[in-house]
Amino acid sequence: HAEGPPAPPAPAAERPAATTATAQDSGASGSLVPEEYEDVAVSQMRSVIAQRLLMSKQTIPHYYLTMDCEVGALMSLRSSVNASVAEKMGKVSLNDFVIKACALACQEVPECNAEWRDDAIRLHKNVHVGVAMDLGSLGHTQGGLVVPVVKNVQLKGVASISSVVKDYAARAKPADGVDGKMRLTPEEMDGGTFTVSNLGMMGVKQFAAIVNPPQSCILAVGGVRSEVKKDGPDGFREAKVMSVTLSCDHRVVDGAVGAKWLQKFKNLLENPLQMLLQ
Repeated sequence: HAEGPPAPPAPAAERPAATTATAQDSGASGSLVPEEYEDVAVSQMRSVIAQRLLMSKQTIPHYYLTMDCEVGALMSLRSSVNASVAEKMGKVSLNDFVIKACALACQEVPECNAEWRDDAIRLHKNVHVGVAMDLGSLGHTQGGLVVPVVKNVQLKGVASISSVVKDYAARAKPADGVDGKMRLTPEEMDGGTFTVSNLGMMGVKQFAAIVNPPQSCILAVGGVRSEVKKDGPDGFREAKVMSVTLSCDHRVVDGAVGAKWLQKFKNLLENPLQMLLQ
């Protein structure tokens, strides 16, 4: 049946008093529980992060390629390197080898070390790898993200890469105990041609990262896990496996080109002595 016009609003004196309680939830007694929240002011860093990531997702046609790498040989090599040079040069991490492998793969597939410039694609000859660092993990209560850049990685050894990354991480911690204050310079966070983001140490198996403009690629690195692999017609073996996902700007990097880069990267991780000879 047709409904009549809505009833006029009740006079002010008859309207129920406003309340902060909602009917969405109730306590054990059945009484309404007031909704509580806290608005946290957006810091300058968070505002910059939001603007850059939003611009990236709105203007860059992303696609994602994931590949598994067996890293048992790499882990053994790392242990041998650390046993021989740790006291003199400090321990190297798996991520230091990942950074080196990224640079060598970028030299083999330069389209992944490039940027879109509307009327041209700029292929960089040197590889400057940005290393994403979570400020919350480094002691900043407000969190945030910085990406200091290891310059000319193609010319550096793994121990040298490790030294630079450790220095950046130390200077990314709160300076003079002040939250949000760092001793990294703007120049040290500028000029990257490729970026690595590693969440493996936090138990993440696999993820996809957002391209860091004006770069065309970013590699997301997951944690190392054990898998059972078939070994011969009747045997099995335990393998150490790490998943990596390459996010690409499709304006610059076609799917087959991104896949070729991942194949080069995988080959370097699975035959890691190559990285010590280049």
